[in-house]
Amino acid sequence: MSAHFARPERHDGLDRLQDRRMLRDLGYIDGHWSSAKGGQTFEVRDPASGMPVAWVAALGPQETSLAIDAASRAFRSWRSLLPQQRAAVLRKWYDLVLAAKEDLALIMTLEQGKPLDESCGEIEYAASFIEFYAEEGKRLNAEGVTSHLPGAQMMVSREAIGVVGIVTPWNFPSAMLTRKAAAALAAGCTVVAHPSSETPLSALALAELAERAGVPAGVFNIITGKAAPIVEALCADPRVRALSFTGSTEVGRLIAAQCAPTMKNLVMELGGHAPLIIFADSDIDRAVEIAIGAKFATSGQDCLAANRIYVERSVHDVFAAAFARKIAALKVASGLTQGAEIGPLMHEKAVQKVEEQVQDALGRGAECLAGGKRHAAGPLFFQPTLLTNVPDTALIMREETFGPVAAVTVFDDEDEVIRRANDTEYGLVAYVVTRDGQRMLRLGRALEYGMVAINRVKITGAPIPFGGVKQSGLGREGSRHGIEAFTELKYLCLEAS
Repeated sequence: MSAHFARPERHDGLDRLQDRRMLRDLGYIDGHWSSAKGGQTFEVRDPASGMPVAWVAALGPQETSLAIDAASRAFRSWRSLLPQQRAAVLRKWYDLVLAAKEDLALIMTLEQGKPLDESCGEIEYAASFIEFYAEEGKRLNAEGVTSHLPGAQMMVSREAIGVVGIVTPWNFPSAMLTRKAAAALAAGCTVVAHPSSETPLSALALAELAERAGVPAGVFNIITGKAAPIVEALCADPRVRALSFTGSTEVGRLIAAQCAPTMKNLVMELGGHAPLIIFADSDIDRAVEIAIGAKFATSGQDCLAANRIYVERSVHDVFAAAFARKIAALKVASGLTQGAEIGPLMHEKAVQKVEEQVQDALGRGAECLAGGKRHAAGPLFFQPTLLTNVPDTALIMREETFGPVAAVTVFDDEDEVIRRANDTEYGLVAYVVTRDGQRMLRLGRALEYGMVAINRVKITGAPIPFGGVKQSGLGREGSRHGIEAFTELKYLCLEAS
């Protein structure tokens, strides 16, 4: 952390911004852009080049409390608006996000590193949640109850829960914020959000657009800075009635424990360890395309990434050869480079973890058919890698991998692969490739995952309930279930006789 003065020149990629006001470096509290006490800041760097992009206000527990104060004051008036009135504000926010797509994508690529095309896709994905919940808020109904008591009339309604704390990760810095915040705002809640300190600029840009859209002061607040003290303050404050977190299972457990004394509603999207199961009856070319998409999007830094690829023995060699050719052809470069497909990893620890997993697998008898080491593009780049004959005891088959390394192993029958795929504490998503319709239904039932993708990669979107089972999370995001998480049921019993 350092004081806010005498900075060297910022990243030259910022010259491509059409609207320089989109690059904000202060927190956003009660409708004001707020610096930290003493002007303390932290640096945001481009992981591709190592160049500084911005120095952002390092806020802490004191500012978090001020944001909760503001959100608490704003809650009554925001909740009292008609759903149509809140929807109009959200709809304007959606329109502004789409209009600023190129700037938002550029900011994301500069701070996160993903290829610019992927960043553009994420902005569209992020905007879709704002649009969806602008409409869904109008349909937030409960039900009537047929009375079991003489002379009584019974009603059940859904009411906004209050102030919502939001904690978002660095790998999807825009979409994870809007998926949570749009649902909470549509329900009538107010928000205090903490974005990852590695990628705060996307959240701040969205706050700039929310302000332009007319989101009232105090309704949407962004607290930038070191995670631990900010999140601890959100967890400890009883005025924060719900907390939504996306991140690792380990951190999710800590947050759940910290929230227990104040009995908050929790929505958690945690770690994943997705299996991809390819049967011998599959179209191998299609299976390879699915494997590329499921493994290498966001340079493998995705909780939905296919970490364990199981291929039926009779087609393993053909699949592995075709997969290796595709992997070797992936373009590794800065996200600003035209046609880039694999960008840098987020930080040195991520590269070291990938290296450790690759060496562990090779030491246990796996073979490397492509890649296997750091890439010459820069210190945080890793070659797209294919490991085959990976034993189930290898680290990469037991731990979540956040990097461009595909681990392939063989299986011999359906029951065996179901057992191996389910043998994990995680349960976010599973992928299946087969032409057998009955098998599709069997696997859909047998796999212990919150989501199952069959013969495709893309399954997410605003209308679907996103989430996992076991240690992969609590609750769901997206769909009507995502907005219900920020409401409480109220039962009203009237004497009608």
